[in-house]
Parts: sequence; structure tokens; C-alpha cells
Amino acid sequence: MADFKTLDDIGNIDGKRVLVRVDLNVPVADGKVTDATRIERIAPTIIELSGKGAKVILLAHFGRPKDGPSPEFSLEPIAKASAKVLGCPVGFAPDCIGDAAASAVAAMNNGDVLLLENTRFYKGEEKNDAAFTEKLAANGDIFVNDAFSAAHRAHSSTEGLAHLLPAFAGRTMQAELDALEKGLGNPVRPVVAIVGGAKVSSKIDLLMNLVKKVDALVIGGGMANTFLAARGTDVGKSLCEHDLAGTAKQIMIEAAEAGCAVILPVDGVVAGEFKAGAASETVAISEVPADRMILDVGEKTVKTVADWIDRAATLVWNGPLGAFEIEPFDQATVAAAKHAAARTKAGKLVSVAGGGDTVAALNHAGVADDFTYVSTAGGAFLEWMEGKPLPGVDVLKR
Repeated sequence: MADFKTLDDIGNIDGKRVLVRVDLNVPVADGKVTDATRIERIAPTIIELSGKGAKVILLAHFGRPKDGPSPEFSLEPIAKASAKVLGCPVGFAPDCIGDAAASAVAAMNNGDVLLLENTRFYKGEEKNDAAFTEKLAANGDIFVNDAFSAAHRAHSSTEGLAHLLPAFAGRTMQAELDALEKGLGNPVRPVVAIVGGAKVSSKIDLLMNLVKKVDALVIGGGMANTFLAARGTDVGKSLCEHDLAGTAKQIMIEAAEAGCAVILPVDGVVAGEFKAGAASETVAISEVPADRMILDVGEKTVKTVADWIDRAATLVWNGPLGAFEIEPFDQATVAAAKHAAARTKAGKLVSVAGGGDTVAALNHAGVADDFTYVSTAGGAFLEWMEGKPLPGVDVLKR
């Protein structure tokens, strides 16, 4: 983490106005937050800054408003939920710039916390417009970015402010960057990556980057079918992108050149339809019936995956091994996740996972808390795994 400025570098902030970019894009139903996980993650940064006497001013987006201010995308309900998590009052300003914001900031005492209204109510936010960025900056003396999940976007509140104010990474951002550095930046080897999900087309860049960085790549989910078909295996009615056979072959060629082992299923759980309780059986991958679809990997493949996890010092995981949303096609993902969690708890594995389906799958297996780090950053996590620059991170470098 030495490459980035953190709160350890921030100095005396007593009485300073600190603009903190956070991720408050949380699920809301009937005006109430239904999952406060993202609020809980940013709490350490807010509490630390407040405890040191700063005037903590939170910047965030919520949803995708298209035509300016809209009640359904207001952050006001989230201010109330944040107060509950933080254990202190959280003020709310009905705008993020202009007189309403300035008045609310001026009324703050040292240690107070204030949430400004949705930054995306202004088109200048996503355009990283200089004039809009200056208006945001007018309310702060220091900028702290604690929203890694938005760091892949060069927006005013994620990247632009860092050019106008002294900028630092918050504790959540710091934890994420530390974990990612251990995962792929400077990992302890051997490194094994598990990549699953439905389609190769959505993860071409990811796979191309990983084969050059890891020692073994385990491919599961629907995307494995495309690789199997590219090798001449008949996958029956399974989800398969036959038009990407050439891409799959190229990935396998590049893996071989880089010395990366590609692990594909050797058996699969097949069914005639994708629904809960559908009649299923496990067959060798070379014997998939023409009228069946592969919905999970079989026990032999799970054992192979577990063996590779046992060899690994570092595991990076994105995507389930099967259609885990419906039983019994969750068994392989759950078994592999529990095995990785046990190795992690035993101190034998650094495990870093991320991506929406991955987080859901690990929660389903009951082991998310046992991994070294589970990222909720979604798109930013994927772009990091793809080796792409993250503007909101790069601007915090020393």
C-alpha cells in the first residue's frame, strides 16, 4: 500500500472540512435500506475522521438518475440508515453544490457528519466536468476516496477532486488495495484463479490477463462449455458460445505459452431442464447426452479443484462453478468454497474473491467471512482483474 497516500499521511485534520467519496448505492425498499453492508464497510473511515475532529462531508451517488433531481434517487433515506450504523447523527443537505450545500457545511461543528445529495443529479459528475468539480471542491479542504467500487470511473467525485484538493485513500479503499495487491499485484505463489459464470464473451479480457499472471486457471460455469466445445467435446444442449471457439483456443494457447495450466471439467451434472429439483445425473464430460445440459461440475472435477486449491498459496475467485442459484446445481460451488475457506482459516491460503455472483455464492455457502477478502466492488474489481487502469486509484498514487 506504500504507493498510495492513506489516512496515515493526512496529518492534523481538526476543524478541517474533509470530503469523503463513499459507496452508498445500497438496496432500498419502501424508503428503507434493506442491506447496510456497504455502510458498515465505510464506517471505520468516517468514525476515524470524525474522532479526529474533522467535519466529515460525504459524497455519493445513488442509482442512475437521467434527468436531474428525482425523489426516487434521493440519498435522504440513506442518511438515516447511516446514522444508525455509525451511532451518531448524520445531517443531510438537499444538494451537493450551491447554497444549500454551503449552508449545511457552514453549520457543521468539528466531528459532525453530513451527507450531501446525490452527485449524479448533475450531468457534470459523470463527465468529470471541471466547473462542477470546482463547485464540489469549494466545500472541502481535503479529499478522501473510500469508494473503490467507483474507482474505475473518472468522475468528478472519484477522480476530479483529487486534482484540486490533497487526496488520500480511506480505510476501506486501503483494505481493498492491500487485498488486491496480495491477490495479483505481488502474490505469494503458486497462484490459482477460479473463473466461472455464464459467458466467455463477458470475461475475455479477464481471462487473457489472468493466464499471464497465475499458475493455474480453473474454468467453470457456462463458460467452461465454450472451452470444452472448442476442444471438440459435445456439450449437448448446454449454454455455449460456439462462435467464440477461436477465442477460447487462443486463450488456451496463450496459457500454454505462459506456463499456466488450464483446468476444465472432467465430469458434469446434467439435466433436461433448468429448474429446482430437476432430475439430474453426473456423467463424464465426454458423455453428455444430446438432449441434456451441463448445470454443474461433478465430484471428480470438484476433487481436482480442491487439489489445486491445496497446492495454491494464493487464490483469486470470480464466478461460480455451476448454476448455484438452484439446488442441486450449487453443490460444486459450495464444496469448493468451503474447502478454500478451511485452507484460509488454517493459515495456508490467501483467498481474494469478488464480483456480484461470487459474493452471493460465498454467502450461500456460508463462508464469505472466512475468505481473506471479499470485494463488493463489482465492476471495479473486474477491471482490476482485467489489468485495466483505475482512474480513482491512480490519482491517489504518491
